[in-house]
Amino acid sequence: MVMGEFTQETQLLVLGGGPGGYAAAFRAADLGLDVTLVDAAGRLGGVCLYRGCIPSKTLLYVTELLHDARRAENMGLSFGAPRIDLDAMRAWKNRVIEKLAGGLGELAARRGVQLVKGRAVFEGSDRVRILDSDVAHIKFRHAVIATGSRAITIPVAKEVRGGSVMTSTGALALADIPQRLLVVGGGYVGVELGLVYASLGSRVTMVEDSDRIMSGADADLVQPLIQRLQEVFDAIYTRTRVKQLRETESGVEAVFNGNGHGERQCFDRVLVAIGRRSNSENLGLENTRVKCDERGFIEVDEQMRTADERIFAVGDVVGGVMLAHKAMHEGKVAAEVIAGKEVAFDYLAIPAVVYTDPQIAWCGLTEQEAKRQNRSVRVTRFPWSASGRAATMGLAKGMTKFIIDEPTGRILGMGIVGREAGEMISEGVLAVEMGALAEDVAFSMHPHPTLSESEEEAAEAFLGSSTHILPAKK
Repeated sequence: MVMGEFTQETQLLVLGGGPGGYAAAFRAADLGLDVTLVDAAGRLGGVCLYRGCIPSKTLLYVTELLHDARRAENMGLSFGAPRIDLDAMRAWKNRVIEKLAGGLGELAARRGVQLVKGRAVFEGSDRVRILDSDVAHIKFRHAVIATGSRAITIPVAKEVRGGSVMTSTGALALADIPQRLLVVGGGYVGVELGLVYASLGSRVTMVEDSDRIMSGADADLVQPLIQRLQEVFDAIYTRTRVKQLRETESGVEAVFNGNGHGERQCFDRVLVAIGRRSNSENLGLENTRVKCDERGFIEVDEQMRTADERIFAVGDVVGGVMLAHKAMHEGKVAAEVIAGKEVAFDYLAIPAVVYTDPQIAWCGLTEQEAKRQNRSVRVTRFPWSASGRAATMGLAKGMTKFIIDEPTGRILGMGIVGREAGEMISEGVLAVEMGALAEDVAFSMHPHPTLSESEEEAAEAFLGSSTHILPAKK
């Protein structure tokens, strides 16, 4: 330590201002701890708010409105051809972000959480040096690492200079609408952003090296989305990889191998969305007892404590399901453990939502997981073609399903494909977490006509008492 450098002290130091970090800071402050949060950008919200969840869902809602306007013609309502104003769309997205960011800043101030701009590097298990900051050192009793993750690229992308190859961050900036867009990766980020650009006028080609897109979700939930994407994408190549990317006068030339038939195609832009990597490097962890696994994820126990008893870690930096709501719950667990409470991160149902049109949402045990585990389950489905509310909205291709333990009737998982699936999945989360039986959902009166009514009928299907579909033959 250099003589004369100021050292600040705090009970809890949080590294990273994303959902996991600010959730930990806010909960700890509510429990009476003195909290300091260090973030390289000097603001709260992280990737989720500025370059992820919020901007992507803002744009996806706009594309949903475009789709609804076109569908409305079948209902006797015509708006004419839409006029897309990119400047206005970007302004709307930025206003949403600024409003939410302002709210987080106010919440931090009112809770007494001190926000320090800079990058923290551990000097030991009880102190950090702050780079690029007015504060030189911070000494702490406990720390929570919530430094998040970053997008992974593909090696051949390094052969292309300039902005022709984008991650999700570049895609969400919405600089322009490329005439021809290649999306590498058929996970939720690639699918969501590919649909945004296709709705805005791009000719989209998707490449995925697995057998199908959205391989983490059950195939029957994904099929209606595939049908939709086949309508708006130029092509979807599965079991295919990008072998080469090369700049040409007319754009970026891509060479595929696999089901892409080894052909060469030219694109104006390439979006790479193949996953994310933990931001655990350059934190000075070697000066602590914190351990990382072979992929760089920080190892934690069920209380989010690392191998160093003073230091906790939450969110993407610890791996697992990389979702903002998981990070927030982990952050709260870490804060409560530090405050002396007996809690642990122990969830049976972490919901996942794909905000496409149609949306896909699931929680708990999936059907494909049940098969791999040889679980004795019964899968019940209620097709939205039998839903009165779905019919009024022209959404007959949706479906609600339950994965139910055959011997006991206990609900183990739930999946939905269709409009507002992300809003509806919470009933499934509650059912799984509380150990509800199919009859608990079936006997809970749902209003008619609603999309949520499909959850009641899917549960009734297990009991053989569904009104709007025939009972399964025994």
